[in-house]
Amino acid sequence: MPTVCFGETRGVKMGDRFTIAQCKDMLGDGLKEFEIGMRACMKQPDQVPAGAYVAFLSFTYNVGTGAFCKSTLTRKLNSGDVVGACNELPKWDRAAGIRLPGLTKRRTAEKM
Repeated sequence: MPTVCFGETRGVKMGDRFTIAQCKDMLGDGLKEFEIGMRACMKQPDQVPAGAYVAFLSFTYNVGTGAFCKSTLTRKLNSGDVVGACNELPKWDRAAGIRLPGLTKRRTAEKM
């Protein structure tokens, strides 16, 4: 799957190129969109600690709003178990069923 900028895949074709400014705009627009979807699935989004909130937004950007909303992470978060929700992050370190060391590192860092 073609990917540009900061991991954007939506609407991307092989050979697409963007400037740094375009990439930053694309990331900002994407994060806004994913944040709206993420918040819609959270019972009390404004009660989530800032660090966890950012980690959950990064996670949602990577896996998609649907996966976030259906996840055990969100179920734990919505039951008031923020620590339990954070502990779910490292479990999401696979792509196509294969554990990726880079994702393992990212998820572990986000958990903290």
